[in-house]
Amino acid sequence: MEIKIGIRQAARELAVETDASAADVEADLKAALAEGGLLALTDQKGRRILVPAAQIAYVDLGQEKSRPVGFGAL
Repeated sequence: MEIKIGIRQAARELAVETDASAADVEADLKAALAEGGLLALTDQKGRRILVPAAQIAYVDLGQEKSRPVGFGAL
């Protein structure tokens, strides 16, 4: 699933492809905002992305499964 995070004082958004579900990401975000800590995400390649929760402007949770494209896609 693709997650887009808008960060205050940054011109570009942060895009992360992850295997986590939307519910997991939402729970992690709520915990990070409550604690005033870091939102920690792991992308599909195993890299950790840490974002200060206080600097998050918005989070856009994409579709959990991508639609198949091309001929023969069912």
